[in-house]
Amino acid sequence: MAYSLEWTMIAASALVLASVLVSKISDRWGIPALLLFLGLGMLAGSEGPGGIYFDNPQIANAIGIVCLALILFSGGLDTSWASVRPVLAPSLTLATVGVLITAVLVGLLAGRIFGLPWQGALLMGAIVSSTDAAAVFSILRSRGVSLQGRLRPLLELESGSNDPMAVFLTLAALHLVMGEAGSAGEILLMLVRQMGLGALIGIAAGTLLARILNRLHLGYDGLYSVFTLASALLIYAVTAALGGSGFLAVYVAGVALARHDFVHRRSLERFHSGVSWLMQITLFLTLGLLVFPSELIPLAKYSAMIALWLMLVARPAAVFLTLLPIRSLRLREKAFISWVGLRGAAPILLATYPLVAGAPLSEVVFNVVFFVVLVSVVFQGTTIPLAARLLRVDAPLPNRPAYPIEYMGGRGLSDAFVELEVPPESLADGSQIVELDLPAELLVILIARGDEFLIPSGGSQLQAGDRLLVLADPNALQRSLAHTGMRHAAQG
Repeated sequence: MAYSLEWTMIAASALVLASVLVSKISDRWGIPALLLFLGLGMLAGSEGPGGIYFDNPQIANAIGIVCLALILFSGGLDTSWASVRPVLAPSLTLATVGVLITAVLVGLLAGRIFGLPWQGALLMGAIVSSTDAAAVFSILRSRGVSLQGRLRPLLELESGSNDPMAVFLTLAALHLVMGEAGSAGEILLMLVRQMGLGALIGIAAGTLLARILNRLHLGYDGLYSVFTLASALLIYAVTAALGGSGFLAVYVAGVALARHDFVHRRSLERFHSGVSWLMQITLFLTLGLLVFPSELIPLAKYSAMIALWLMLVARPAAVFLTLLPIRSLRLREKAFISWVGLRGAAPILLATYPLVAGAPLSEVVFNVVFFVVLVSVVFQGTTIPLAARLLRVDAPLPNRPAYPIEYMGGRGLSDAFVELEVPPESLADGSQIVELDLPAELLVILIARGDEFLIPSGGSQLQAGDRLLVLADPNALQRSLAHTGMRHAAQG
């Protein structure tokens, strides 16, 4: 027993360490980390040199659910409500109606290629209908590319909120395949219940979590991380047990929590970012172990046809149809949104649901979906920076300094750390701090100029491009921005 446990620990830790190391390849060459993690899992599997036999979709499904829940919570915690609020309508439309259109169009081709009944075709379409924006932004970040205007928050919110719709469609189609579905009215009621409960519980839980964190008074800082981690899993489990969308609940809870000031905010954000990376690695390695590459080859031709149809027809049609009323988005921005519909871990995880249920042709569905994700990652993932440049939606990635100071938050304080930028030709450009007549409720903590940090004083002269770390009351901050011409620093 000890021998088996030790070798299991060696294999697991070695795979995680290898995943961390190969992420340097992603940073250097812009290859999506998802592809590298999946590749490691396949190499470690029974048909690779690792020789690890793993053929248990139930365990893979359980691991995947836990991993995706924590990934979504971290994504919500990292989402700025102020940035996503202006794009709420188009993002949620893409995440619901757009997902449905994608599922139907992919299902039409899948049905013709594989001779599936409409229920099975819809199942395959639903499984591949969600996107993975985290992979997109990691690629852009590694290549030093940012996005103009509202593209980043739109894609972030769409990706974070479209997984629940894909899960619902997958489960509804699976019930149809298994002959367990009710009437159309019952399915619609299930959709309303899942999304409604997910959103309501998520908002309530995130708001309550912020208040609890500020009143806990724990004796050890590390326990705050334990508390939020357990809270995220509890939010998912309770919502799912009540018949709601647990995935939507944890994402919305993260967004709701991020809207409030709470103690140890920066450390908790870093902790959950690390957990998110560990969950992504665990999920991709598990799914890579689950697949048998020899079973992909016979389906390669037809899987590639579905992948190309998804990238070139289904996703663009969904984007342009759902965003047709949004006149503020230019044609090239919509084209870029169409191309960055990168498939990620969620479709492969959803493909384990038919395996667990023992649905007809479930192994074919899993292998086709796995191949589709690989094609999407290889072709779309590696060309995203090029597409951003060709469509002229790219911008330089802002150089965000790592400040050697952290604000832990305070109970009863509305102040928060904010990063401001001095634009060229603004009132602040060339002025001393004392000349700006800043309100007493705003305190300049540090000035970042290039690679240097300057300790401010009243006589410090500001320059265009300076970044100021300030502690400010929200009202005082707004008055200062209007008076000095400074602005919130770009987030990249």
